[in-house]
Amino acid sequence: MNFDRITVEPDKLEGKPTIRGLRITVETVVRLVAAGWTFDEILSDYPDLEREDIKQGLEYAAASTNVHFYRLREPA
Repeated sequence: MNFDRITVEPDKLEGKPTIRGLRITVETVVRLVAAGWTFDEILSDYPDLEREDIKQGLEYAAASTNVHFYRLREPA
């Protein structure tokens, strides 16, 4: 996948991945979504963001975790 909206600049926000060079980190976007914010709420509070920024931020975060599925044990 091409993450053309995700930027990393060593001298900006400690090199954390940001959205299009803005001072909005991928982490911020993920935390807002995890807290239950809708895309519309995020876009309202962060008017520099675009819907595709949020989507790509979430895709980037998922790709960066290299997630594997593990079957959980049933409780004893």
